[in-house]
Amino acid sequence: MTADPIQVGGDRDLELLERLASAKERLLTEVRNRIVGQQDVLEGVLTAVLSGGHALLVGVPGLGKTLMISTIADALHLRFSRIQFTPDLMPSDITGTEIIEEDHTTGKRRFKFVHGPIFANIILADEVNRTPPKTQAALLQAMQEHEVTAAGETYKLPGPFFVLATQNPIEQEGTYPLPEAQLDRFMLELAVRYPTRDEEEQIVEETTGDADRSVAAVLEAGDLLDMQRLVRRVPVSKSIVRAAVTLARMTRPADELAPAFITEYVAWGAGPRASQFLVLGAKARAAMDGRPMADLDDVRDVAPSVLRHRVVANFAAEAARRKADDICAELIESKQWSE
Repeated sequence: MTADPIQVGGDRDLELLERLASAKERLLTEVRNRIVGQQDVLEGVLTAVLSGGHALLVGVPGLGKTLMISTIADALHLRFSRIQFTPDLMPSDITGTEIIEEDHTTGKRRFKFVHGPIFANIILADEVNRTPPKTQAALLQAMQEHEVTAAGETYKLPGPFFVLATQNPIEQEGTYPLPEAQLDRFMLELAVRYPTRDEEEQIVEETTGDADRSVAAVLEAGDLLDMQRLVRRVPVSKSIVRAAVTLARMTRPADELAPAFITEYVAWGAGPRASQFLVLGAKARAAMDGRPMADLDDVRDVAPSVLRHRVVANFAAEAARRKADDICAELIESKQWSE
């Protein structure tokens, strides 16, 4: 995940930066035709998309996680696949399978690989924790390498490519929790919370009528790829990189920088991917606002979503009713990492 050495500065880049900020506002406007509230989640998804990363949406049923992702796919005019994860889902149901095809001219038979639903731009992995680890692992290579290997052949996935997965945090019977290695592949974990009273009243009014809630396409695949490359060219100062690395290292209980409450309540901290995603997410946030340089506030904005699924709380935290989210929030609010 090395950054492009070319920096934003030319007229074309500045024009593209303005287009990106404008496209973000138009996209959010289109998405709001169907989605009420959830501003932080929507911006988090766009941060992941523009960074070329993957996002995990965690929330109780009925909060519109699936609708939110499919609506964003409509607004981006990208090829979209929804995969409903179930206990009987097989890896080949995701990646594809070989079939025997007969040549009607020669009468000979040959194997032909039929692409699975993973061959799309946006993958909605719905209730990703409801399928066994063997099938969950089918996503691993695709998420990291953007390719699929089947029957000894490797197939490249189309670009742009990103996985937006959903997970129910309260119903654990019959589920298979994602291993830490797979959680680490997700750039962000976004908490989808209950709407406010006003938002819920608006949701009821809008969804019980017969108004057409269509969504117009804002960006094409080529535009999005250009913007992803632009995000990587957004510069950050050495002090911002140092702050991001310091914050990630402070989550590790064995590190000399770790504060006392991290040592007490954390079993495992965030790895180097967290440092990378803190900086990349900060670049994306700056670009989304039309700013040519990321700052410390951008790092602070993306930090909760980058860290919460990478910090593993221990038994002492459970006894004290401290969750990883609470621990990360306390760490981010402290001034030590940004000094």
